[in-house]
Amino acid sequence: MIDILKKTVSEFSKDSCAAMAAALAYYAVFSLPALLVVVISVAGLVYSPEQVQAQLESQIGSTIGANAQGQISTMISNASQPGRGLWGTVVGTAILLFGATGFGAQLQQALNLAWEVQPDPDRGGIRNFLMKRLLSLAMVLAIAFLLLISLVITTALNAFGDWINGVTPAGWNQTTFMVLNVVASFVIVALLFAAIFKVLPDAKIHWRQVAIGATFTAALFMVGKFALGLYLGGDKMQSTYGAAGSLVLVLAWIYYSSMILLLGAEFTQVWARRHGEQIEPDDHAVRIVRTVRTEKGTEKGTEKGTEKDDEAA
Repeated sequence: MIDILKKTVSEFSKDSCAAMAAALAYYAVFSLPALLVVVISVAGLVYSPEQVQAQLESQIGSTIGANAQGQISTMISNASQPGRGLWGTVVGTAILLFGATGFGAQLQQALNLAWEVQPDPDRGGIRNFLMKRLLSLAMVLAIAFLLLISLVITTALNAFGDWINGVTPAGWNQTTFMVLNVVASFVIVALLFAAIFKVLPDAKIHWRQVAIGATFTAALFMVGKFALGLYLGGDKMQSTYGAAGSLVLVLAWIYYSSMILLLGAEFTQVWARRHGEQIEPDDHAVRIVRTVRTEKGTEKGTEKGTEKDDEAA
């Protein structure tokens, strides 16, 4: 296991995952308002939109503090302003969907690089673009569904807490609720990562490897969430950056969360290789192959090509 973790860190560094996480954080700032509005709207078809938004803001606030929670609330309010007239509504909805799926498309590209696959360049850019947007929309719907499940579980846990409070000694209710809440959160996060690993990348991966990778990433995320809460929850960053402090908190949270996700993706690939199961390119994709050549064509440095490039050579 130690060797797998060492190889995971090596692959994480070699694929420049920290830089990709920074790009994801930057892109997410522009996509986040639209993404949150779409998620709340979809989940709000079953639950009250106000309850969905309150739950979402509460989860964010518990991690990165009340100031950032207020920033998120402002983003949602501004992004959900109704358009003027029919065309304003149509155009506004289209912009919301495009923005909401933008982060998913960027995340797909980052996972492709981590798993060394890419869309087949010979199949045309329009098809790949549309596929990315559809998969990203599917991810948004999955997030909305899991948020809905989270609301149902939270409601059930509250009801269970009220019942158990009457039949157990004082103090047990709070402890039991905390344990059940952590377990439920872990399961929901693991399901989200499993959906991301299985659906978004242009790769074929067995469900067994998805389950292992998603479980590892979810465990890492839960520990990281606690650590991030300690680091970002104070007033130091807010006082350092002034009025921009809340935005910096959101950026930092997305950046570190993206690094955890990409580290989990690298772990999934290393684990699969160690157990004889390669992550293969999808039918519409090709593998990125690292080839090493000198100026005369012999093996020495490193560059990236595709399997088709090597066959043509």
